[in-house]
Amino acid sequence: MTKIMNNEAWNELQRQIIECTACPRLRHHCLEVARTRRRQFRDWEYWGRPVPGFGDPEAELLIIGLAPAAHGANRTGRMFTGDDSGNWLYEALYRYGWANQPRAVSRGDGLVLRGAYITAAARCAPPHNKPTAEELRACRPFLVRELQLLRRVRLVLVLGRIALDAYLRALRDLGHDPGRPAFGHGAFYPPPAPGLPALLCSYHPSRQNTQTRRLTREMWHEVFARARAYLDGQAAG
Repeated sequence: MTKIMNNEAWNELQRQIIECTACPRLRHHCLEVARTRRRQFRDWEYWGRPVPGFGDPEAELLIIGLAPAAHGANRTGRMFTGDDSGNWLYEALYRYGWANQPRAVSRGDGLVLRGAYITAAARCAPPHNKPTAEELRACRPFLVRELQLLRRVRLVLVLGRIALDAYLRALRDLGHDPGRPAFGHGAFYPPPAPGLPALLCSYHPSRQNTQTRRLTREMWHEVFARARAYLDGQAAG
């Protein structure tokens, strides 16, 4: 009975996310991108709607990104699927044992996550990858609800400063005091209180970071090695 109730709660949350129309600017942008499409994807039927989280409801690792990419998740309908950032993410998840394959192409590609769940601070692709403060605030209740449903999370990996801020605000909305952890690539913070997860920070694997080598593959893999070590009971500091 409990599992059925949990499935119903997840299904209802996904429905609420997909049907959300709270931010007119974002909805207009996503639909316009879906209408015009990029030439290389002209045969795709774009998703064009808010994108729900993806992964294992029993996850111990929660990954929070910024927002769907216009021609990535806004096209495919699944977080970090169909773009370079997703290629980096799923390759690392596969390498360290959280995914059954290293690539994410579409919702029907057979990808399964075990022990990991992926979400984002914003669920719609924003123009220039920059959601406003008001848009992030409107989206935060979805993250709050995910934190309530993901009852086994022991480590949260935030990809970028905006993701960190969204997570801390969501914790405060739930009545917790997470303190004031500062963002820095590789920064690790132990659980701030009993029952709360530890926190690990990383640069986002966007082209802006990877092509400039602000984030290298070695740096990226080190983050996931530390996450795996922590969840396996070894020190992550």
